[in-house]
Amino acid sequence: MFTGIIETLGQVTQLKSEGENLHITITSNIAHELKIDQSVAHNGVCLTVVDIKGDNYTVTAIQETLDKTSLGQLKIGDRINLERAMVLGSRLDGHLVQGHVDQTAQCIGAEEKDGSWFFTFQYDSKLNNVTIEKGSITVDGVSLTVVDSKENSFSVAIIPYTYEHTRFHAYKKGVIVNLEFDVIGKYVARLMQKLA
Repeated sequence: MFTGIIETLGQVTQLKSEGENLHITITSNIAHELKIDQSVAHNGVCLTVVDIKGDNYTVTAIQETLDKTSLGQLKIGDRINLERAMVLGSRLDGHLVQGHVDQTAQCIGAEEKDGSWFFTFQYDSKLNNVTIEKGSITVDGVSLTVVDSKENSFSVAIIPYTYEHTRFHAYKKGVIVNLEFDVIGKYVARLMQKLA
């Protein structure tokens, strides 16, 4: 489990395909604190550390992960949002995040407004995921509050700190991001479908 509060940014240093798997090597200032078999969220995708060498560590994404997330679009040099799993007994500053991406979305609007930024994302509503006003959403692993919910899109407001310390400073129209919808909302939506 994660909180959606990004610890740091890493940088992709190597991408190696092996069969349908993609081995992703990342340089990061937290690499020396990681352990083999540890879970780390990468742009919101929970992946297991399989190798560590100095400031670099490697994780492996299987084909299903590549199909359902934006990780297959990574390039050498790309920056990536990183968060280690939460520690039980600590404050939960974001919301409960599983690191299991539900689908991707496309940025369709990015606007600076009085020192903050507003981003709008569009997603495929046929997958039955929903957002609600003031509800939680995870965008590339960042825990956010929905400010404008529509059937297949939503907006979020980003404060300057989040803008500078996550990948949000690189987002523009057309960028593909990973979405994890609120776990409680997903269960409620599933129950409502069964009752209908």
